[in-house]
Amino acid sequence: METSALSPQPWKLCDLTYAAVRQHRYEVAVLPLGATEPHNLHLPYSMDTREGDVIGDKVCEAAWQRGAKVILLPTIPYGTETNLRAFPFAMNLHPSTLYAVLADLIESLTHQGIMKIVLLNSHGGNDLKGFLREMYGQSPAKLFLCNWYASIRDVYHQIFEAPDDHAGEMETSLALAYWPELVALRPDGSPDADSGRTRPSRFEAVNLGWVSITRPWHLLTANAGAGNPHRASAAKGRRLMEVLVQRIGSFLVELSQSPLDEKFPF
Repeated sequence: METSALSPQPWKLCDLTYAAVRQHRYEVAVLPLGATEPHNLHLPYSMDTREGDVIGDKVCEAAWQRGAKVILLPTIPYGTETNLRAFPFAMNLHPSTLYAVLADLIESLTHQGIMKIVLLNSHGGNDLKGFLREMYGQSPAKLFLCNWYASIRDVYHQIFEAPDDHAGEMETSLALAYWPELVALRPDGSPDADSGRTRPSRFEAVNLGWVSITRPWHLLTANAGAGNPHRASAAKGRRLMEVLVQRIGSFLVELSQSPLDEKFPF
């Protein structure tokens, strides 16, 4: 009995065969970065990694459909967790380790001629600006860092009511939209979580943001949540995705079409 296989998604490496990859010439590689860590009491440890998967897939699909020769790599499921180490199974890669992993993966891409690389970051603990500076001049790769949650700051409060630092309204809305079966809910349908309140520092300069610290999350939060999730909805998660697809997808199209001349990226 003959069966017909579905056509693979040519932008999604983890679903492709070598035969399929050979049919395409790629210009841009998107490497999502996630994490494995607690997200209050109601969201799975895999939230950041799942966000990298679904956002990466949807923005690359949109870009591909507009002609961008983009390929999505599998999401790295571990990130920097040094300040969550008091919570069980917050699986840490020290920044230097993460940098080394990224450098090796970038070398794999440049070896085959892919020079435009986007780091699509889903985890706030992955502080990668220093990595870009360290790699500049050491690699022929043209690196771009996209913390996707930063791309919607100007419209955040048009979608959401409460700020979200971690496992709050925004992340819970994404989970309700794409993985509702993984969200722990109360009988009334609200997230089975605390309110995500955080403890202020005793130092006003830290609270105002002009002095920085690495925040120990077992002291900052009750259950690793920083942001109230109780007004989250699937509709808000889908609206967020629309904005991300429009903005990041459009950037990928521009990047794919841009020539690598001596003035790039200017």
